[in-house]
Amino acid sequence: MYNSKIIGLGHYVPENVVTNDDLSKVMDTNDAWIQERTGIKERRHVIKGDGDTTTTMGVKAAKIAIERAGIDKDDIDFIVFATLSPDYYFPGPGVLVQRDLGIKTVGALDVRNQCSGFVYAISVADQYIKTGMYKNVLVIGSELHSHGLDMSTRGRGVSVIFGDGAGAAVLSREEDNSKGILSTHLHSEGQHAEELSLIAPGMGKRWVTDIIADNDPNDESYFPYMNGQFVFKNAVVRFSEVIMEGLGANKLAPTDIDLLVPHQANLRISQFIQKKFKLSDDQVFNNIMNYGNTTAASIPIALTEAWEQGKVKEGDLVVLAAFGSGFTWGSVIIRW
Repeated sequence: MYNSKIIGLGHYVPENVVTNDDLSKVMDTNDAWIQERTGIKERRHVIKGDGDTTTTMGVKAAKIAIERAGIDKDDIDFIVFATLSPDYYFPGPGVLVQRDLGIKTVGALDVRNQCSGFVYAISVADQYIKTGMYKNVLVIGSELHSHGLDMSTRGRGVSVIFGDGAGAAVLSREEDNSKGILSTHLHSEGQHAEELSLIAPGMGKRWVTDIIADNDPNDESYFPYMNGQFVFKNAVVRFSEVIMEGLGANKLAPTDIDLLVPHQANLRISQFIQKKFKLSDDQVFNNIMNYGNTTAASIPIALTEAWEQGKVKEGDLVVLAAFGSGFTWGSVIIRW
């Protein structure tokens, strides 16, 4: 059985920077309030009409990852695309990437696991490569949140957190089982699904026809909802558990970690985990202060930037971990 190895990384974020002060002009908030609670200073939002979509951002990140991998696009055997913000209700963006990159008619799969979407997508790609079914798998995490947020005081508890962007990785076959992705660990707890959710449009409660028929300007069902304190308390527990699970499965300890790349949900969560595992600032990579929470895109953007800055070196033990809506969470243990 093979291992899978990340051989190329890329990311793309829109040029439009939205600072906390910018948000204070459209809602009752301020820079100090946002930074104290989230650690976020600014984020990127696409400008309507500029051509950026969840798919196009994913394509831009993928092109960089493929080039850095040193392979041709037609060497890609399969595509896995993680997002909560697809261009269309259907079809998903995976097939649109296949089309826009001009890749041969390979399979394309969409993963809807929100903040832990990239971890889940990596796990799917890893299994395909481990079994020998595919050699090169393109994994993308991309999100366009800004067009779906309530940019008013009513929505400030959620809207100040999220940003737009995309990240991508090319996974390839590795015959040395001591290198590459050593293991992945996935979990869910659906009893808390509604604590971080977007209810409409959906067939279960409010579909498009209901929204149009009611024409209710006070209907908040199609804006994201988050029980912030409840999510935070669960996240710090599940992050710790799933990191330890991954380390334990490989007979490793927190002292073996060279770099932890957590999902960029909230800087306070990352700092809590860092303190609990007694990791230095150099051992944890955070960029939420610059981009906000880009859900499925946050880990690939952060991992790409860490690699670009020379923080990921051959032989390093790199841990990816995420927690989010669903509730879903997971970890990936990598020997670079």
